[in-house]
Amino acid sequence: MDRFDYCNFELQQGESFVKTERGVKLYDGDVKTSYQGGELVLTNYRLLWGEPGDISKCLKCLSLPLSYIVFVEEQHSETFFSKSKKLIIHLAEPEKGRGLSPLYNSNTFIKLSFKDDLDSHFLISLNEAIAARAWERIRVSPQASSSQGIKLRAGIVGIERGIQQKQKATDENISAAFEDLNKLMSMANDMVKISKAISSKIREKQGDITEDETVRFKSYLLSLGINDPVTRNSFNSENQYYQSLARQLAEIMEQPIIEVGGIMSLTDVYCRVNRARGLELLSPEDLLAACQLLDHLKLPLRLREFDSGVKVLQLQAHSDEVIVADTMETVKKNGSYSAEQLAQSLGISVVLAKERLLTTEQHGCICRDESIEGLRFYPNLFLDK
Repeated sequence: MDRFDYCNFELQQGESFVKTERGVKLYDGDVKTSYQGGELVLTNYRLLWGEPGDISKCLKCLSLPLSYIVFVEEQHSETFFSKSKKLIIHLAEPEKGRGLSPLYNSNTFIKLSFKDDLDSHFLISLNEAIAARAWERIRVSPQASSSQGIKLRAGIVGIERGIQQKQKATDENISAAFEDLNKLMSMANDMVKISKAISSKIREKQGDITEDETVRFKSYLLSLGINDPVTRNSFNSENQYYQSLARQLAEIMEQPIIEVGGIMSLTDVYCRVNRARGLELLSPEDLLAACQLLDHLKLPLRLREFDSGVKVLQLQAHSDEVIVADTMETVKKNGSYSAEQLAQSLGISVVLAKERLLTTEQHGCICRDESIEGLRFYPNLFLDK
């Protein structure tokens, strides 16, 4: 019971009365003490025990701060003849440097024995007072608050204040992110202007720079993007949007398709177009709808679908006759070709290489040989004299 103190019955600042019980005995551990039949008062800060009578007139009460209480449990009577109810209060270690206490045993628990039947509301109120920890709420004057910078944080109010501060910080981070995005978009526009200037310089100095430098410059320009990409928001109707998009596709893809032999798969077109558009990405559905209008608008490119379902963009001048003649000549020079070998030789995808071989086979210019090594194509010797 070295956690108890002597005190007068006088409520402290911020302390309030909770509940009272009469006829209460104190036990130091399991040992009876001389403190019997007294009055027990529960406040939001302490447990007070006084002599029988009016505790408000008691000049020498026992006081146990609720901060020492770890938990409380009810002890059930072990004998039939025992009528008193007991509470076991488990205590924390006392603070160092404490003054004299009524008893000097250092048991880790005390008992409260109630002569009359224990009111269940008293145990509930005691547990609620311990959980509330009202003694931890610091109340300071405005002068002390301003000088020491103490922040009042208590219960739900403190939690709500913390949530508001986190929301404010999150909003600031989002705003900063959008500012950075706007800066990035403005820089992208500047880079597009630079790319146009470089393009004009390349055209002006066509003979002064090597072919390798020209290819390198063009790859740089493709990565920088295109100026003023067509967007849906700029048009009132879907038809106008797709027509403008088709014209822009023909403009930016004609030269790359010429460089790869006059034909390019739609997946490669999709990747190149979106890379060139930068932040204004294009959906696969919009790309396909625009490509379907290329032939109708009489543009230099057209959409073609092979029998296998592969879709490609092809130059209007790049007919099947040109493909067949070129592929047949390539196969004759090498003796035989697989789709993988032809793709590597022409620098195209394996899918397009296979379609070239199949188209040439349909025209009767090459023959196939299927074996465990795979599919190979050979010149049609019946066509030779």
